[in-house]
Amino acid sequence: MPSSLRRFWSITICSLALVAGCNGSPQFKSTDITGAPYGHTLELTDHTGKPRRLEDFRGKAVVLFFGFTHCPDICPTTLADIAQAVKSLGADAERVQVLMVSVDPERDTPEALAKYVTAFDPRFIALRGDLEATRKAAGEFKIFFEKAKSGDSYTVNHSAQSYVIDPQGRLRLLVRHDRIGQDLPGDLRAILKGA
Repeated sequence: MPSSLRRFWSITICSLALVAGCNGSPQFKSTDITGAPYGHTLELTDHTGKPRRLEDFRGKAVVLFFGFTHCPDICPTTLADIAQAVKSLGADAERVQVLMVSVDPERDTPEALAKYVTAFDPRFIALRGDLEATRKAAGEFKIFFEKAKSGDSYTVNHSAQSYVIDPQGRLRLLVRHDRIGQDLPGDLRAILKGA
């Protein structure tokens, strides 16, 4: 094969490889749900009593999780994993806001929520509402929850995924609770870089 033809094919193959590797779409580890027809609004009260909306957090990436303070396993593990993921960002951690929406408005008082979420990170914010507002918020993010009898008390069965909303306020990622430690740090870095 003549050298000019070899050079032509070398350049062509390298160009195709470069285009394939730089197709412009981010490579997230979590499930990319950009453009999903849900997860656009959220209006609840934070653990200090301040009314909050998703728009309040524009300019920051938001990690959104639905849980409750009496949860024995998934919720504390998820919040600990999220806290570690955010901490791993170093100075960029200030550009991330973690929100936990309570799915147990009966027991999750503002005081209980404040103590609970800030134990994982003082910057975390808990959101709550009455049962109707909680159902509306959960429905907007396709979150299932139901009260279930447990001995003399009850527990709350609920969906365990987290969501990432970019600094422009767009729902971008669904993060499985068992993948937060592995996937969330890199995904948050990509979101913060403008992916």
